[in-house]
Amino acid sequence: MVEDQILIYNVDGNIFVDVMIEWDSVWLNIEQMALLFGKSRSTINEHILNIFEEWELLETNVLQKIGNTDFQQKQINYYNLDMVLAVWYRVRSKQGILFRNWASERLKEYLIQWFSLNEKKLKSGKPTEYFDRLQEKLREIRLSERLFYQKIKDIYTTSIDYDPSDEKTIAFFKVIQNKLLWAISEETAAELVYHRVDAELPFVGMQSYDKKSEKEITKKDVSVAKNYLNEEEIKVLWLLVEQYLAFAESMAQAQIPMKMSDRIERLDVILELNKKNILTHAGTISHKLAMEKADIEYGKFKDKQRLLEKKESMEELVEDIKMLIKK
Repeated sequence: MVEDQILIYNVDGNIFVDVMIEWDSVWLNIEQMALLFGKSRSTINEHILNIFEEWELLETNVLQKIGNTDFQQKQINYYNLDMVLAVWYRVRSKQGILFRNWASERLKEYLIQWFSLNEKKLKSGKPTEYFDRLQEKLREIRLSERLFYQKIKDIYTTSIDYDPSDEKTIAFFKVIQNKLLWAISEETAAELVYHRVDAELPFVGMQSYDKKSEKEITKKDVSVAKNYLNEEEIKVLWLLVEQYLAFAESMAQAQIPMKMSDRIERLDVILELNKKNILTHAGTISHKLAMEKADIEYGKFKDKQRLLEKKESMEELVEDIKMLIKK
């Protein structure tokens, strides 16, 4: 088992246990379980033997013999999460509860992202398979058909301090969006919506709306700042996002771990290199004010649509009457 498939589990701030992730599970040996549960090695071994004897688990399903990196000829028994939990039920260790929650979260992260981040090992400067997989993921993002904001979000999920449940993460996305929009239009997202939404214009003022008929326009559509960008602004935005993606990939190739704050700082550098203005304020229009105006204009637009549909219905009725008279 190679080192880059090992995570360090911090039990209580003092005890550290190396944990392997492989074959869609986490794996510990007897010594690691003894450390984890605060029990002797002989006690853990006795529980494992009893679990096998009582047919609670099958040895072939939970055991893997893995070569030790220090002694290549020596094989060590590693047991997966099913065995770890089975032992936990027998020793009833409080530390086992913490480990179960931690392991479940790491496995979910590993299965979704292909890898699990280990900030301590990354900071140690040791090359790991993580960076190879990160480069692969970034290349996939660059070649995907996702919209640029989704690509930006994908980049941030590879940050070592990324936490989707943290309010700061949502705030970071808003900062990035506004920085990019300001760079190409000198308006924030709220300002773009407020100044460009107009019920009297085709598609309510949206210039990059991706649907062909005005009948498909929804209330949500008129609240999205990107929809109001013109063709030239969209092209510039794509170029900036591509440069940002290329930079993220180059950092991964150089095996430099990045935090979310690092990525924001690097975006400013990219914008400066492109001689774009850097957003340093919150804008003059609030999100609430922009949404209120978007609602008003959308209401006007729907009223126009209803009048148009009524007119079209009357015209169809007149044509039908003319056809009947001819008959």
